[in-house]
Order: sequence, then C-alpha cells, then structure tokens
Amino acid sequence: MVEIGGAVFIFILIVLFFVFLYYFPIGLWIRTMAAGVPLGIVSLVRMRLIGIPPGVIVTNLVRARKAGLDITVDQLQSHFLAGGNIEAVTLAMIAAQRAQIPLEWQRAAAIDLAGRNVVEALQTSVNPKVIETPTFQGVAQNGIQLNVKARVTVRSNLDRYVGGAGEQTVIARVGEGVVAAVGAATDHKQVLEYPDSISKAVLAKGLDAGTAFEIVSIDIADVDVGKNIGAELQTSQAEADRRIAQAKAAERQYAAQAAEQEQKAETQAMRAKVVGAEATIPLAIADAFRSGNLGVMDYYRLKNIQADTDMRSAIGTDSGGDQGPPVPPVTPGK
Repeated sequence: MVEIGGAVFIFILIVLFFVFLYYFPIGLWIRTMAAGVPLGIVSLVRMRLIGIPPGVIVTNLVRARKAGLDITVDQLQSHFLAGGNIEAVTLAMIAAQRAQIPLEWQRAAAIDLAGRNVVEALQTSVNPKVIETPTFQGVAQNGIQLNVKARVTVRSNLDRYVGGAGEQTVIARVGEGVVAAVGAATDHKQVLEYPDSISKAVLAKGLDAGTAFEIVSIDIADVDVGKNIGAELQTSQAEADRRIAQAKAAERQYAAQAAEQEQKAETQAMRAKVVGAEATIPLAIADAFRSGNLGVMDYYRLKNIQADTDMRSAIGTDSGGDQGPPVPPVTPGK
C-alpha cells in the first residue's frame, strides 16, 4: 500500500509540475531575457489565463523588436483576440520597413482583419502585379469588330486597400474603357495602326479611383479583326424589310381574294334570283292561257321574239366564229 501511495504521489507531483510549466512558461521568459526583450513572468501567465498562446506573442515580439519596430505586447494581444494573424502583420511591418514604405500597425491590422493578405498587398506595392484581361470586343464607327486583349500593371494602394474594389472591378473598368476607345475610332484601321491610342484613352479616365490598386500602365497585347457588324446589321435590316413587304403583299392578296369571293357570291345569289324568277314564267303563261289573257298567236309571237333575241346575242358574243344557220321563226301549224 505504501508503494502504491508513493507512486500516486509521484504522479501527482509530475502532473502539477507540467501544469506549473504550462501556466508559468519559464522557458519563454528566459528566451525574452536572452533576446533583450524583457517580459515579466506575470504577463506570460496572464496571457495563458485569457487564452492567448504566449509562444506566438513572444516570437513576433522578438521579431519586431530585433527589426527595430516599436510594437507593444498589447497591440499583439489585441490583434490576436480580434481574430487576426499577428505573424502575417508582423512580417508585413518588417518588410515595409525594409522597403521604406510607410505602414502603420493600425493600417496593417485593419487590412488583415478585412480578410486580405497584408503580406501579398505589401509585395504587390513593391513589385507591381500584371493582370491578364479577357478579350474585349469593340466595334468601330465603320462597323468592323475588333477583339482587344490587354495587360494591366497595378500596384497596391495601401491607403485604399481597406474598402477598395478588387481586381475584377479594375478589369471591368479597363474593358469599358477599351470598348469606348474602339467605338470612338472612325475607322478600325486607325486602331490597328496605333493601338497605343487605346492605352492613352483608357489611362486618361482614371479607372483606378475607388479601388485598392493604382494602375501603372495598360499595354495592348493583341488586336484582332472580328466580324463586320455593320454589314450584318444592314443585311438583317434588309431581310426584315423584305419580310414586312411580303407580309403586306400577302395581306393585299388575301384582301383581293376575299373581295373576289364576295363578288362571286353576290353574282351567284343574283343568278339564283334570276333563275327563280325565270321559273315562274311558265306558270304565268299557263295562268294567262287559262284565264284567256294570252292566245296561241301571242305565244308564238313571243317565242319568235325570244329566238330572234337569242340569235342576236350569240352573234354579238362570238362575231368571228361560224354562227351556223339562223334559227327560223316559229310559225303556227308547222
């Protein structure tokens, strides 16, 4: 039992020893003393209690002080508690000092908390970045389409890096300027002969306003001749005019056909009325015979007149043909 109790006691002592070293980082305190950046053991214990890793704070504090930067422990702790990357901010501050670029801790911390890479922003400020644009399509005033591809050289503007627009905005503005410059040319040959006129026109617009970058230069990488948009538009307009004319002609044709059909219907109706009226003539003649108002001689005289009328009508409608023998008048008793 004594041996078991002694082992438990030794285990407890070991655990307490590691707990003591965890909350009292003697090694980090010795490191700060050796680096000439004295930091009290109480400060290290307080960092551990509030959830800040002392090793990260000490490492970056030693880096900053050795680089000659006046960065305090409170600044590092505040930025860590805000969710920032104190290592990236510290390295960016050191690089800015080496490149003699004015960069304050507050601005570097704000860039990091804004979700942007402060180290990359500083590198782009020292070494400008080249952005390859997609192919922009513009149409000159003579109707010829030009396909333009450009390279935009930009450097970071640290004063506007927080809240400034990104690369996509710069590309969109450059594309707008390229299309406007091509559209202002009276002839596409002018653009092909002097492509730098596009660069000058675009740069004069101040496209980097409100962005996180400063445009250094815009270089036209390629200019290709595309379609003849003017000719295609004229062809499309002519085709549309032709279809409109055909539609109007068809409308007039259908209207004429409808009028003709209506006229035929009216003629047929009139003929039907005439046929109906002619059908009543025999009945009238029969009534006249029965009533004694019409005699046999009168009837034959009427037939002779009708035959003579038919003959004259036939002669009038076909005067050049063989009319045949004339129809003899009908005489009674024959």
